[in-house]
This record gives sequence, structure tokens and C-alpha cells, in this order.
Amino acid sequence: MKKILAVSGGVDSMVMLDIFAKKIPKDELVVATFDHGTRESSKTDAEFVSKIASRLGIKIVRGEAKLGEKVSEETAREKRYEFLRRVAFLEKGEIFTAHHLDDLVETTAINFLRGTGFRGLAGLSNLGIRRPFLDGFFEEVFDKRKILKYAAENEIIFREDPTNSSDDYLRNRIRKKVFELPLEKKLELFSLWKKQKELVREINGTTESLIPEDLKFSRDFFRDLEEKTALEILREATIRAGASTTIPQRKEFLKAILEYTPGKKFNLPNDKLVKINKKDFML
Repeated sequence: MKKILAVSGGVDSMVMLDIFAKKIPKDELVVATFDHGTRESSKTDAEFVSKIASRLGIKIVRGEAKLGEKVSEETAREKRYEFLRRVAFLEKGEIFTAHHLDDLVETTAINFLRGTGFRGLAGLSNLGIRRPFLDGFFEEVFDKRKILKYAAENEIIFREDPTNSSDDYLRNRIRKKVFELPLEKKLELFSLWKKQKELVREINGTTESLIPEDLKFSRDFFRDLEEKTALEILREATIRAGASTTIPQRKEFLKAILEYTPGKKFNLPNDKLVKINKKDFML
């Protein structure tokens, strides 16, 4: 299976590319770079990555969008992963990203600030995405300091995203504090993250087994459940129905299931209406 390397031109992904180029045959690698179209220099970044990949003799696939400067981080990320998954499908490969220990700590902090609950501690664990700086592929865990040290020792050329220095973004403000944390503190969270990933995997497996294929539920089924269990089932069920929900939205939906009079409808995201019948409802 080919290894699809998500390379932006920044120091993290350029270090990842260098390590892969030294360890893996070139014909097993594909560099995928995506120009979000959010700033003037993004096209230059993509061209830079293309030149380095060509110099290394590695296939390069470029994607682009014109998202504009005001696009949200979430939208930009979704478009980038859409591109990466398309490349992985066409190349019959697996996606590798350069997320490292500092990214894990940052993501966990942001998730908790946004109220994502226990799943916030299992971030950066998307199905089908490899994180070689975290998952043992390189036989060690990398934080930002280790990546910068490698870049200096191996004379890695990279480009710096000018938005990384702006305090307008929450992640940047958190990043500065995370960088200063002692490595042992980061590793404590890393150990907890691994356990939480396994817990989430087990919860997902149990939840999926309780969801009917036709997404038709009895209202009494939810009356007999604890709220946390009910919300987990609704999370997976709404995802399957094409209407991903937040925790507050799922709480409102559960309340509707338990309290609505027969025939009343509940509005889920993506304009999906769910009719609550006397005894059941279908997503």
C-alpha cells in the first residue's frame, strides 16, 4: 500500500517527508499538497513542495481551492481531508500527516474549551489517518522541539505560514504555552490519549451494535437509557443519517424523543426533519 504524505511545506511535514524519503522506497511514496487559497503565499508553498518532491524523485499530487482569507479552520480542514482521501483512493494508499505531540496537546485543550466532552481527549485519531510522529511508525514520539532539532541537524528547508505567528487564532495562543511545557507533562497526556482512544473505540463498537440498520427507533428504548448512553447512540445514529450533531443538539433531540406529542417534527442539521410518532421515529 502506498503512503500518501500530506505535505504543506512547513517544518513538521518537511521533516516527515525527509524521514520517509530516507526510509521508504520512492515508488511507495506520494506527496499530496493542498493550496487552500486562503492567502497569497499559499500557491508559492505548493510550488515549493512540488520542487522538493520532484528533486527527491517522489510523485507529487496537487490540489487547490479558493476558500478566501475569512474561511473557518474547520472548513479548510474538511476541504484538505477531502482532497487527501481522494488521492488515497486513486493511489490505493494510506494517508500520513505530520501531527506531533504538541499538536495533540493543543487539540485536546481546544476540544475541552469547546465542550466536546470525553471524546476531546481522543482527538487526532481519525479512522484511516496515520500520525507517524505519534503512532510509533518512526519508533519514537516527536514533539515540536525534536522536530526543530531534526530540521536543524539535517538542514531541512521549509516555509513558515505567516498566520502561525498571529494571536488572532486560539490555536496559536495555546501553541506558545504548549511549546514551553516540559516533555514529561506532554508524555503524561500522550499516555492518557492512547488509553482514551481505546476506550472510545470500545464505546463506538458497543454503540454501533445498538443501532438498527433502518435507523428506526422505539421511543421507549430511549426512556430506559441513561442520558450519556442515549446521547452516544444519537451521535452515531445522526452521523449515519447525514446530520452530524453537537452535544446540545443531541440533548434537545433526546428531549423531543421523550416529550414531543405524536406527529410533531424535530429539525436536525442539514434541514433534516424527523417526525416523532406515537411509538417510534425514523432518521
